[in-house]
Amino acid sequence: MSLSRRSLLTGAAGAAAVVSAGQHSAAAAPSAAPTASGPVRTGFARLAAEGYARLGGMKVGVVTNPTGITQDVSHIVDVMHADERVRLTAVFGPEHGFRGTAQAGGSEGFYEDPATGLPVYDTYQASGQKLADIFTRSGVDVVVFDIQDAGARFYTYIWTLYDCMVAAALAGRPFLVLDRPNPVSGRDAYGPVMHPQFATFVGRKAISQQHGMTVAELARLYNGEFVPADAGRPVELDVVTMEGWGRERFFDSTGLPWVLPSPNMPTPDTALAYPGTCLFEGTNLSEGRGTTRPFELLGAEGVGRQWAAAVNELALPGVRFREAYFAPTFSKFQGRTCGGVQVHVANARVYDPVRTGVALLVTAKRSWSGFAWRPDNWIDKLTGSTLVRTMIDAGASADEVVAGWQEELAAFRAVRGQYLLY
Repeated sequence: MSLSRRSLLTGAAGAAAVVSAGQHSAAAAPSAAPTASGPVRTGFARLAAEGYARLGGMKVGVVTNPTGITQDVSHIVDVMHADERVRLTAVFGPEHGFRGTAQAGGSEGFYEDPATGLPVYDTYQASGQKLADIFTRSGVDVVVFDIQDAGARFYTYIWTLYDCMVAAALAGRPFLVLDRPNPVSGRDAYGPVMHPQFATFVGRKAISQQHGMTVAELARLYNGEFVPADAGRPVELDVVTMEGWGRERFFDSTGLPWVLPSPNMPTPDTALAYPGTCLFEGTNLSEGRGTTRPFELLGAEGVGRQWAAAVNELALPGVRFREAYFAPTFSKFQGRTCGGVQVHVANARVYDPVRTGVALLVTAKRSWSGFAWRPDNWIDKLTGSTLVRTMIDAGASADEVVAGWQEELAAFRAVRGQYLLY
């Protein structure tokens, strides 16, 4: 980026470019969100209650997936398609697809939706001018985004959001974000900040591993800090805030139905563990894919009870670990019995999933001689730098690793604070 607000952070692992405070006028805050109490009303619920007035008769394209639902679990595409007040003309599907038929790393391709007859365009792994051309070819006047996030930098839907914002700016289309809760709350940001040289689809830009923001807040941050560098200008952005959500609220307190946002995110409990335990994707241990408790069950063939004992000795706040055995039905160790741990979150309000994930890596490496990083150093893509891997290899404790990213995290928190809505 070339924005004047940029500051350069230096940490134990090297430099991470993060821009400092200040909002672009295109990301100006809407009227304040209502008080956080009682059941939560999503951005879509408020848009519908307003009679879709913000869409103003425009031809509408929606970026969504199975999580784009109403309180009665009807899909918003089906609802809008049946409503004469909306000119819904296209749907754009992310990873896993619009109706959710694809596994991790897959999508549905272009097709005509059998339920509505609408064309469904595949946006997965499309970005920049290629994605802008898809928006232009679809003929839509406005792009609407409504997808449930999981709260971690490497959950790809927030980068679908970013790519679609850049593409909408390039195509000259306004962009409307319908907000939904951050399921792991928005109390604060945690974890290392991504360094630009490690940018991938599991982390496009310099945000922290657990960002503590809603998708509408992220959209405002993107538009103020990153989109102009990639699109030449900010996108014309509008957001519809939720009613009743506050920063301390976890998903189980919202009164909203949970729809798994991807095949390996079955419950809100999964989302609680995911910002830390997804790091095991970067190792030769199973992260629990192929079990009924992905990201809560971790292990490998040959791992014994020593691991659970070692991590429990750390007395990490809000969490305990059970010696566990499981046989994944797919992914790593398919059909083979693994030993390891199950993560049990006892108090989400004091639990730090990123610190916990690092502690699990440190103790796994110390208690099991077979521990290894994935050969492609995928762990560096997940954490956003070499810091975590190199410090653990050097024998650092979990607290020493966590201390290594505090300077860059503090700088990101200052930026983040400029874009919060609740």
